[in-house]
This record gives sequence, structure tokens and C-alpha cells, in this order.
Amino acid sequence: MRHGVDALAANFHWHHDGDRDEIDLASPLGQTIARLSGGPAGVALRTADGRVVTAADWSELTTRSLEWALPVGGLAFWIQGVPRSGAPFAVEPAAGGGPSVLRQDGWTIVYQAFAPDPAGISRPARMTLSYPDVELRLAVDTWQ
Repeated sequence: MRHGVDALAANFHWHHDGDRDEIDLASPLGQTIARLSGGPAGVALRTADGRVVTAADWSELTTRSLEWALPVGGLAFWIQGVPRSGAPFAVEPAAGGGPSVLRQDGWTIVYQAFAPDPAGISRPARMTLSYPDVELRLAVDTWQ
């Protein structure tokens, strides 16, 4: 992750279940950095030192904690290679039929690689998400 001159490398484990998300962030050495969790009733960030920050939604929580809004709602779709429903988008198709570039909500998602999940379905394996002054580079190790 890069925001302006700040950068962070982290591993994450994301459990997405309908409208509820739980994201564990860990350092490259495996130490827990934080846990983000919540859904429509509210969200929370718990840091390794026990500090808890709560908010009504992901945008408010991540803006207060990161100084920019992590698009958790969109990310749940984009990480799967599809646009978020109910919002305008543009897609540039790849030669293999999946997306090469997806633009939505001011974000540009560039898909660099796809790999089969346990069911044999081709899913994004590497992607870069860009927003003014923010860049996220994601590599998906496993799909469950």
C-alpha cells in the first residue's frame, strides 16, 4: 500500500460473508498489525496494542485510521474481477476473456494475473488498485 510518501507492506486474510467482513492484517513476518471487522450495524479496527476505533461504516473508519477511504464494498467485487453492482463502471477486456482493467468509483483496477481457485474457476491472482495519491498492490495466494 502506498499513500503519498507513506508505504506499508502487509499480509491479509479476508473473510467476506454477505454484508459482513473481517480483515486481519499482519506484518511480512506474521505479526498481527490490526483486525478490521463489521457490517451494516458498524465497523471496528482493533490494533495489536489493544486500541479500538469504531465507526458507522468502512469509509468513515478507514478515512479516520488511514487518512483515505478503503473501498471495502467495491473491493469485495473487484478482487473477484467483477464490478460492484449498482454503480457505473468501464471494463477493458483481456485477451483471455476476463478483465484487463476495471474503472469504478474513481478507482482503476489493473489485473496482472489470474489463477484457478480450488473449483478450477479462473480468479484474479495479482492486481493493482489506484486512486489519486493511493496505490494498493494485491497478490492473492489462495481462494476458498
